[in-house]
Amino acid sequence: MEKVHKKGNLNNKDSSILLVDDSEDMLEVLRRNLSLKGYKTYSSQSVHEAIEILNSTTIDLVITDLKMPGVGGMELIKHIRANFKDIEVLVITGYPSIQGAVDAVKTGAEEYLVKSFTDEELFAAVKRAFSKLNARRATKLKSYLKIEPLQGIIGESQAINEVFNAIRKVSSTSATVLITGESGTGKELVARAIHYSSPIASSQFVPVNCGGIPEELIESELFGHLKGTFTGANETRGGFFHTADGGTIFLDEISNTSQSMQIKLLRVLQDKEVYMIGSKKPQKIDVRVIAATNVDLSSLVKKNQFREDLYYRLNVLNINIPPLRERGNDIFLLIQYFADKFARETGRPTPQFSDKALKVLQDHHWPGNVRELQNVIQSLVIMTEGNIIDVPDLPTILRFSALTERGITRTLAEVETEYIRNVLSNVDGNKTKAAEILGIDRKTLREKIKKSWPPEDK
Repeated sequence: MEKVHKKGNLNNKDSSILLVDDSEDMLEVLRRNLSLKGYKTYSSQSVHEAIEILNSTTIDLVITDLKMPGVGGMELIKHIRANFKDIEVLVITGYPSIQGAVDAVKTGAEEYLVKSFTDEELFAAVKRAFSKLNARRATKLKSYLKIEPLQGIIGESQAINEVFNAIRKVSSTSATVLITGESGTGKELVARAIHYSSPIASSQFVPVNCGGIPEELIESELFGHLKGTFTGANETRGGFFHTADGGTIFLDEISNTSQSMQIKLLRVLQDKEVYMIGSKKPQKIDVRVIAATNVDLSSLVKKNQFREDLYYRLNVLNINIPPLRERGNDIFLLIQYFADKFARETGRPTPQFSDKALKVLQDHHWPGNVRELQNVIQSLVIMTEGNIIDVPDLPTILRFSALTERGITRTLAEVETEYIRNVLSNVDGNKTKAAEILGIDRKTLREKIKKSWPPEDK
């Protein structure tokens, strides 16, 4: 029966690494370097001893040599994959070969390092391994259930915790709040969290999309009108500010208001009163104002496109919501949350995501942020056949961006080397097939391999 270690997201102090190598010197180097980074390490000079440690100790990552006397590292990898679902494997070897790398990856290793690797290469490989492990655990163990969301905002990253702390601080006041952040980051959720965490939580919360109301109607919608004031005004009707009296009004996309409307809003904030269209008598209101924008209002002020006095009236307290790409492993919590949600709604089993699919989702830039992620997961739950979502199931734009974004900071040689590795892996190391796919002859492929990798172990 396969064993599963159930932990949440790991930091270095929580992470345990088993080192397996017949060289005591190599074990000592690995042990010293990883311990300095805060990892808890165990070591073994044989596969048999390593298996005993695995059976008695919770291990998160195994770093193993391939060639050892007696039973080798490949057999250890096979044992881990047959008996432990939740352990990452990093292979190190002093006898590198293309086929060895392909076999190790096919067997279940996540990373492959050639001796003598640098400390930086080791730490980077270990970090990548734990990143994959955290992603898998967050999406398979429903880690989002273990955290306490604030009014539906899910996350545990430092970036989102700063937002939580800001919400708690401003909710106890009645001051005006300006929420900033890119489209899709959840500005209305934050506004609702402020309201429902405040002393006026039992009062109305009235959201208004300023960008969705035609200019000729927005004054009437916000402040109301008297009967007969204009064509179609068949009755006296209060506006959104009247509805929100005693509670909170949320003015989303505030930057889309005209200069004339900005003057009227400034008067409301200054005097706490509104004029209905057609009335010369102001009406007192007691409304907390929360505004939101996805553009830089200060830059609009400099361009004379937004009133400076209104900007300062709105920006008494500010909460900036980080984009999804800056929220680290929160994306995995959100993936599982949305997958569970839409699976329940459609009566389907919750799908699982392959490690490669999770990597693509993690690396995507997400210009639409959480809203874009939600839409993608909903589509995947509905459209994907089977219970495993893999890279081919993902939208084309995600697969394409995964290729382009990863290459931005790399040299052409590095991109070419990785592509050749991927092709070789997909054809099980068959150089003839690989050369055909790459559109080059076998001799050229051998030369590229010779330049990119250490000499093969023949």
